[in-house]
Amino acid sequence: MNQLKRRHFLMGASLTALESARAAGANDRIRVCVIGCGSRGLLGEVLQFSEESNVAVTALCDTWKQQRETASAKVRQTGAAEPKLFAHYQEALASPEVDAVLISTPDHQHCTQLVAAIKARKDVYVEKPLAMDMRELIAAVDTVKRSDRIVQCGTQVRSWAPSVAGRAFVASGGLGKLFKIEQSRNSVHPYWDSNAARKVAESDVDWKAFLMNRKYRPWDADQYAGWMGYREFSRGPHTQFMAHFVDLLHFVTGASYPERVVAMGGTFRWKGPRTAPDSIEVALEYKEGFLARYSSSFGTASNSFLKFFGTRGVMDATRWSNPWLISGDGIPDSDRIAQGATIPEMQSTHHMKNWFDCMRSRRQPAAPIETGYGHSVACIMADESFLRGRRMVHDPLKRAIHEG
Repeated sequence: MNQLKRRHFLMGASLTALESARAAGANDRIRVCVIGCGSRGLLGEVLQFSEESNVAVTALCDTWKQQRETASAKVRQTGAAEPKLFAHYQEALASPEVDAVLISTPDHQHCTQLVAAIKARKDVYVEKPLAMDMRELIAAVDTVKRSDRIVQCGTQVRSWAPSVAGRAFVASGGLGKLFKIEQSRNSVHPYWDSNAARKVAESDVDWKAFLMNRKYRPWDADQYAGWMGYREFSRGPHTQFMAHFVDLLHFVTGASYPERVVAMGGTFRWKGPRTAPDSIEVALEYKEGFLARYSSSFGTASNSFLKFFGTRGVMDATRWSNPWLISGDGIPDSDRIAQGATIPEMQSTHHMKNWFDCMRSRRQPAAPIETGYGHSVACIMADESFLRGRRMVHDPLKRAIHEG
């Protein structure tokens, strides 16, 4: 399709999409498009609940031909009708056969596509990190807040049953006064290596669509396949991995964002053309009266943990998809957690199903746009501190960060 015809198509189809936008009723089928069909696995989650939640995958969008076709085959294997395939998200959003979109594209595309989806009157599930800088974060949050769309941020760990139980335990005073939270998340190789190993031919990719708002450069297969290792497209583990950690601690503690952040890091083990750091240390201070620390080192698979420390003991969430462990070890007070104590189990709703349910009820989902603001602020502060070598402070009234 040439540019002029494509422009006319998008204008006409956008009007159709706007006219047909609706809130799904109890018996209406929700028609979904997955934008970004890579390894994140959101398509599988949609298909998992397609019958129970009355959902149909009617469209797939990806800048890489093979990923579109592979995803389409997965849909057809369920017996569903073949979805429409798009290389450009604008065409997917313009489709009148799409009610909602899942955005699981490279980080630098999230906010642009979220804003476009809201303007096209689609409900949205958007992957983390929500934003890479404050300008795009504020624009995205404000666009969502002015709309009536249901937006779920993809920090799904908060919806796991152990997280829900851990939150209730902390709220009940089970840990006493919480004063520190730490995660160390390590592996031998950077997580972007496996993606970068994929063989991609330039002829199968829309390179300009991938670059989006980044400066044009000649085709680079490693940047396309291994985009997580390049800071133009993804800052590094302190914005990818740490987004989950920060959102989880916000969920458990009720905090919204850190006041002050300090970060140091660099590439110490895996030298090469990729620009994301392979090691990072981040300290975050919260007005609620606790300190948090996040660490990643690629070069060793040892010393990974996630723990909450309070005046009554420690809550160990290292295996965060399993029931969390509690202990009073190291606490001399008689009020410490009793030996053998456990956290009462609780039920939870799958993050994807929660989004589907909320599209019907029009209630806010488990991770609404405010939570995306919170984890993004923390990640952006960490990245700015890493770059500047200075402590960063968040001003919630001005929605700005600065050295201080």
